[in-house]
Amino acid sequence: MVVDTLQIPAARRAAIEALAPELLAAKRIALSTHINADGDGCGSESALAQLLMQKGVDVRIVNPTPWPEMFRYLLDGGVKDHSPKGAAALRDVERLVVLDISDVGRLGNLADAVRALPNKPLVIDHHLPGREPPGPLMVTDTTACATGELIYDVAVVLGLEITPGIATAIYTALLTDTGGFRFSNTSSRCLAVASQMIAAGVDPEMMYRRIYASVPVGRLKLVSDALRTIEVDAAVGLATIDVEAGALERYDVSAEDLDGVAEYPRSIVGTRLALLFRDLGHGKVKVSFRSIGDVDANAIAKQFGGGGHAKASGALIEGALADVKAKVTAAARAVLANA
Repeated sequence: MVVDTLQIPAARRAAIEALAPELLAAKRIALSTHINADGDGCGSESALAQLLMQKGVDVRIVNPTPWPEMFRYLLDGGVKDHSPKGAAALRDVERLVVLDISDVGRLGNLADAVRALPNKPLVIDHHLPGREPPGPLMVTDTTACATGELIYDVAVVLGLEITPGIATAIYTALLTDTGGFRFSNTSSRCLAVASQMIAAGVDPEMMYRRIYASVPVGRLKLVSDALRTIEVDAAVGLATIDVEAGALERYDVSAEDLDGVAEYPRSIVGTRLALLFRDLGHGKVKVSFRSIGDVDANAIAKQFGGGGHAKASGALIEGALADVKAKVTAAARAVLANA
């Protein structure tokens, strides 16, 4: 039997059809994603912005942190970034669409302004449910490999054209959130959608070089320092890596240059859970959880107020690096010992 991998799941289609009237009723829309936007957040924003522009909608991007330099190419095609204006850029919009977020707290310094909006945000996301969803009307499906896959479905349901620029944005989302089509969320449907984007004009080699093979020398120096901190507890399959406070500034790199660093400890033979501890200074530590097999990274992250996916989650924890690391690794060892 031949299966149409591009067929939109019924529940997902119904959610898009319910959201569409609200999405298309507004003439001024803002799009936002989580702090330190990644390729899925940026790609989804860029793609949806260009799709809505086909309908004559005035679209702006308003993120809680600056647009990453490595994804600057996604602002081509008339996509407007109003992020430097902060919450003020939300005052005159009719609707906000929140992408790639399951908890309003991930909107950082925009969270309070978003909570106060008279019209609750629309949400398109593929994460597990958070503690405080950004809005009640959602297109959400954890089986999607990336939020960008859901944006593709929005385009199909609304009958909108996928231009080369939109294809590039969606492909960016798929490529980055699957780790270059290597992670377990790389489904047959994900690859089918990626194939459609290539047919629409995406050059895979150029995209690989743009995202994975154009790194500043400072990133290599940063990784070199981080690799010296790797610790392994082979008895339970735990591996950790640290990035000290001020490291990004010292090597003149940005947060996106940390993408993939957690893969180094995860790649060690026998590792079931890898932890990346990034000391942000000022008594805060960002922890990235990356698991293998049936270890639930999301469940461990939730113990510390975080969350995300079963195999990739994060948490922002208050405290000194040594104290946070001790607490998190103890919790991780307990889970791994019983798994």
